[in-house]
Parts: sequence; C-alpha cells; structure tokens
Amino acid sequence: MPHRLSVANRVCSATPIVAVVALAAALCAVMAPAARAADEPDLIFRKSTVFKWLTPNDKLATYAIDDPEVDGVACHFTVPERGGVKGWLGIAEEVSDISLACRQIGPIHFKTKLAQGEEMFRRRRSILFKKMQIVRGCDAKRNVLVYVVYSDKLIEGSPKNSTSSVPIMPWGAEPPPKCAEWLEK
Repeated sequence: MPHRLSVANRVCSATPIVAVVALAAALCAVMAPAARAADEPDLIFRKSTVFKWLTPNDKLATYAIDDPEVDGVACHFTVPERGGVKGWLGIAEEVSDISLACRQIGPIHFKTKLAQGEEMFRRRRSILFKKMQIVRGCDAKRNVLVYVVYSDKLIEGSPKNSTSSVPIMPWGAEPPPKCAEWLEK
C-alpha cells in the first residue's frame, strides 16, 4: 500500500502542473492564430531611436498593408519597438504611440459588404492581452473611407489613436463606387 500511496501523491502533485500546461496550450491555440482580417504587413524600414549598449536599440518600424476587403487602398503605420533585454526576449509591452496614413493607390473595388468600425488588421503588442487594431468605416455623406488605429488591453484601452481618410476618387474612366452602397444594413 505505501507504494500506491506514493504514486497517488505523485499524480496529485503533478495535476496542477498538467493543468497549467494544458491551460498554456489552450491559450496558445487561441492566441496563435490571432484573428486578423489582413495578411501580415510588409516592413518598409526601421530606424533606431534609442541606443542600447549590449541589447537591441529601441526603434520605429514602418509597415505597409493593403486593405483585404477594399482593393485600391493601402495603409502605412509606424510603431515603436522596444529594445533592451525585454524587447530582445519579446516580452516588452509596447507603447501605444502608433501613426497611420491610408491612401487610394488604384481603382476602388469593394469585395464584400462592410460594417462600420469593422476590424481591418490586428497585431499583438505585448505578451498578454494588448493589441493594436486598425478599423475602417464609411463617411457616406462625403464618400470617404475612414481608418482609425488604436491599441487596447483586456481591462483598459488607450486613448491614443490616429485617423486617416481616403476619399474615393475616380481612377481612369470608371466612376468611383459609393461606400454607402457597400455598408451592411
């Protein structure tokens, strides 16, 4: 009997570890495919802003991304990337200072109906719970697509944001579409 008891004790003491490992695996499964509407953005360039002696520098990184639901619109955003030991290990919480500029780069074609404030892109900004989002809307009166970038946390978001407007203009002989006609009712 003492042998059975020690095996039972080992199983019971291992149970919390198994539960933690199972919880971590479940979180990874949920967070890994981090729901994002657009593909990964293209890195345009990085520029060092703060020198660090033995670890990576703090940088500004500029990216480009095409709107996955609206052909003819591209957005560029710049985000600070932390250096230092935490940045090197990938555990630094990134600040919420993000700039955004979106432009018409070709004829506008809507692929599907759009909802106001619909997410166009999302990227994780910390190891847990903080993410950057680009959302889009339609100013129907002016026929303008409006893009907003902001970051949020599970508990509290950031009031820091940036807005960019894309007036839908004719491209070639084709008249421009009306974004109001592509809004979900």
